[in-house]
Parts: sequence; C-alpha cells; structure tokens
Amino acid sequence: MKTSTELNDTDLKHLKHCLVLAEEALKAGDEPFGSILVNQKNEVIATARNRVNEINVLAHPEIELANWAAENLSAEERKNTKMFTSGEHCPMCAAAHGWVGLGEIVYLSSAEQLGKWLEEINAKPAPINFIPIEKIIKNSAIKGPADGELLQIIKDLQLKYHKNNLE
Repeated sequence: MKTSTELNDTDLKHLKHCLVLAEEALKAGDEPFGSILVNQKNEVIATARNRVNEINVLAHPEIELANWAAENLSAEERKNTKMFTSGEHCPMCAAAHGWVGLGEIVYLSSAEQLGKWLEEINAKPAPINFIPIEKIIKNSAIKGPADGELLQIIKDLQLKYHKNNLE
C-alpha cells in the first residue's frame, strides 16, 4: 500500500516510546532501534529494542516482536496490531512482519534517510541493500517517515552510535 507521512498525535506518542527503547539500545552498546506493538485498544502489548550485540546480528526488535506476535496473538489479532518503530524495517524484518500478518507499520526514520546520514560521516554501509517496506509487504498500511524534533533525535542517536564505531 502507499506510504503516508502524515502522523497524528497518537502516532507521535508511540514513536516517542520507540525512541526511549532506541536510547536503551544505544546505552547497551547497540545500534539505536526500538519498536512496540499496539493493539486495537491503543494499548502497548509488547516492546523490544535492538539486541545485536547481546544475541546475534539477527536480533532486531521487529523480528523479536513478529516472533512474539506469532506465539501470542491470533491471526485476527495480528492483523489488527500496529507496529511502531524508530526506523523503517530492513528487508529481513519486513518479511517477518508480512509473514506473521501484522497490521500497520508506523516508522520514525526511513532506511534511505539512515543511509544518507551514514554517508555524511563516512560510516561503514550496511551489508545489504535496503528495499522500501511497501515493496516487500503486501496489503499493509505504512506511515513514515516523521519530520521535526523526533526525526532529529533518532538521527542524533544513529550518528552517535556510528561515529563511535567508525573503523
């Protein structure tokens, strides 16, 4: 489905929660990514942050939440559950989201933006090509990226992590 960038106050509230999780990941020495699942009642039902340094390179929060949803929610509940995340899903996470059948995705920064930020500081590029999530997942509403203060906060967190890890 077509990507929208129009975020409402509820979206922004949940994206702020994702930023808190991204900050926790950064404090733990990991790349700053955080994600949450929100049910139809607008309740946060699961949270995750990047744990690549703790577990392995596949320990992205979106994968963790897709696994949690597959184990704990019915197909109908998954379809009506939104994922909010600090950064657009990578192709691996987008595929997991689609296979599990989760609902709408709302993200703060795009993979394209992250790539540009990393180029600005000559950081090591990702080992994969990023593909917009709407080209991977069928029939899912997608909102993002944001702009303004929240986008600047995630950019600052990403640059802080990558500047500290320049080789």
